[in-house]
Amino acid sequence: MDNKARAFSIKIFLPQGDPEGLRIIEKSNWTGLGFAFNRATFEIARQRQEMAKTGVYVLVGSGESSSLPVIYVGEGDPIKPRLESHYAQKDFWNWAVFFVSKDGSLNKAHVKYLEHRLVDLASKAKQVSLDNGNSPQAPTLSEAELADCESFLEDMRSIFPLLGLSAFELPQVKPKSRHLLSINSKGVHAEGFEASQGFVVRKGSHAVVEEVPSIHQYGTSLRSDLVEKEVLSLEGNHYTFTQDYTFKSPSTAAIVVLGRSANGRTEWRDKNGKTLKEIQEETTRN
Repeated sequence: MDNKARAFSIKIFLPQGDPEGLRIIEKSNWTGLGFAFNRATFEIARQRQEMAKTGVYVLVGSGESSSLPVIYVGEGDPIKPRLESHYAQKDFWNWAVFFVSKDGSLNKAHVKYLEHRLVDLASKAKQVSLDNGNSPQAPTLSEAELADCESFLEDMRSIFPLLGLSAFELPQVKPKSRHLLSINSKGVHAEGFEASQGFVVRKGSHAVVEEVPSIHQYGTSLRSDLVEKEVLSLEGNHYTFTQDYTFKSPSTAAIVVLGRSANGRTEWRDKNGKTLKEIQEETTRN
């Protein structure tokens, strides 16, 4: 997404009056519509006339062997039979979101392009496990159609985080020098910073290879996931981060770096030795 912040408003309508049920999402100056629902309310969602339109969708759930969320990205022309099939045949997902256009301007080629881009973005961000067996190919579009699809995609990506889905974003925020934090322990050095998306550990940072026996299973599973996704690469006696990577919290980042339970508020320090906790406490006093 563009680094330049632009103000906008989003309206979420609850047709059943249930915050956990079907949610219809509109954005200012956007021709699209989003529909988020959980598996239990699929029967309500499938009655919406918008499911008869052409669109793109994301299924979200969890896997048995991964600590990361599992998603499946798809498209349909129309969407309804595809989602009905997934409701019957895919067990992993517990909620979903689909997008269509209000004016019917999305066609089959457009949603195939959006599907391709979302899978590509998720593959690069490595924040989730993809249930897609293959990477969909991008269709041939005109220059004008590409611009329209990228604009539609940009609006979709601004909505995903509001739904609790951070699958499609690489870290974009660069730290101010005084906010760059580090961990130096067990012979490894890691650098990171807080961002709106979470806590970002910088490319080139190190993580220990050996875990302490008392590490929580979540930490072991997450580290294994990052090794499998080649976010962590074995180099000599330590792992190296191959890309900037966003964690949900400073503590999760510290656990991966140190291979043990850790409080990120006290493990991450600035160049003067102040902990993140001390920095934040100073901020509240100023």
